[in-house]
Amino acid sequence: MIRNLTNNHVLATKIRFCDTFLTRARGLMFHRPLAEDEALVFVEKRESISRAAIHMFFVFFPIAVIWLDADKRVVDKVLARPFRPYYAPRKPAQYYVEGHPALLEKVQVGDILEISPP
Repeated sequence: MIRNLTNNHVLATKIRFCDTFLTRARGLMFHRPLAEDEALVFVEKRESISRAAIHMFFVFFPIAVIWLDADKRVVDKVLARPFRPYYAPRKPAQYYVEGHPALLEKVQVGDILEISPP
């Protein structure tokens, strides 16, 4: 589960961790659109702008992307559109969450999130 500790909103109840090279590389390519309670959580080894950058090639629907630092504080967020070549956070991030576009309404830069394993 992903919960926004700042405003107590539950962002997603069904999450999948992408913490290996293959799961991070595949992401949402050729995937069906996500339901409002689904999200992918990507985990990098350290905070970085370049390692947390994403592309939207072969993703056929818009998604919310929320980048978090090592303390799981939101450092940036964006609505990523299909087939765009590059999205990166404004500040270094160690985690990023990809989910339904409705997530963007529940999160602000500076909020702290809690991510619990499924």
